[in-house]
Amino acid sequence: MAPYLAAVRNYWALLPAIAVIIGLILLYAIPTLINPQWTSSILALFRQFPEDAEPAPDQAHGQAQGQAQNQAQNQAQHQAQSQAPGQAQQQGEQAQRPAGILGPQQIKSRRMLAGVLVAAAVGLFGFNVSLNREANACYQAAKAWGASDGKPAEDPCINMIYGSFFGDGQGEANEDTQQPVKAYQVVHKKKPTYLRWIQNAPKYDEADLLVGTGLSCNLDLRIMEEEDKVVVLVDANQPCPNEDNVSLTAFKLKKPLGDRQVVTVDDKPMERINPDVDSWPTVVKKLITGG
Repeated sequence: MAPYLAAVRNYWALLPAIAVIIGLILLYAIPTLINPQWTSSILALFRQFPEDAEPAPDQAHGQAQGQAQNQAQNQAQHQAQSQAPGQAQQQGEQAQRPAGILGPQQIKSRRMLAGVLVAAAVGLFGFNVSLNREANACYQAAKAWGASDGKPAEDPCINMIYGSFFGDGQGEANEDTQQPVKAYQVVHKKKPTYLRWIQNAPKYDEADLLVGTGLSCNLDLRIMEEEDKVVVLVDANQPCPNEDNVSLTAFKLKKPLGDRQVVTVDDKPMERINPDVDSWPTVVKKLITGG
């Protein structure tokens, strides 16, 4: 399964959850940025007020509203006598503003909150894209090296591709027959990004070539540097099986590769590959379209 449909490393369930969270955030934040009064009025429809126990709720409500208005006016007049004229006018405007109508300060604060929520939604989306970008880079690199799909593909940066734990490619070929190796990658001055995320990754300054094999053939890998070529093969009588993982062996050349060919058994030229991470726009596009 391509990692574009999963977050990364067993976070498959995060994708729908993140989509729902971002949708709810934007559902509130976008209208609030345009006109905070819209969301305030809509949310007011869902507010519940305690029911009055008296038999005439409309009359009681009218009386209570009248008392509240009188009290507010009296308080405003009282404060106006001891406050500056500008402050008294502001208090009077607040007292006269109809219920449910937002003031300038409330509008400003709600827009600021909506802006923060939009920024959080963008950050959450970027975090998910980053995880997908990482997982997909490891998956594509492993596939380029010849790994087949299997259970390790659920966690490609950990189980599907990793640096060699045992073999280093050193030594001579001693078996009666040898097995060919299909591909190599030049690391010198290239610095493939996916190497940052795999286990036991080779260091950029300690490798010129990368050669990928299955785990079962890693110990038998031989990389021999000659004056006019570099020979890469597996020193084993039996062909390497098709595996769902790749072990990368890094090799430091004694002198730059230059025009020398990289060949395998019977001097057959090897394929030069250059798997690397997709760009951010490509990952976003594939996430939206499903890969």
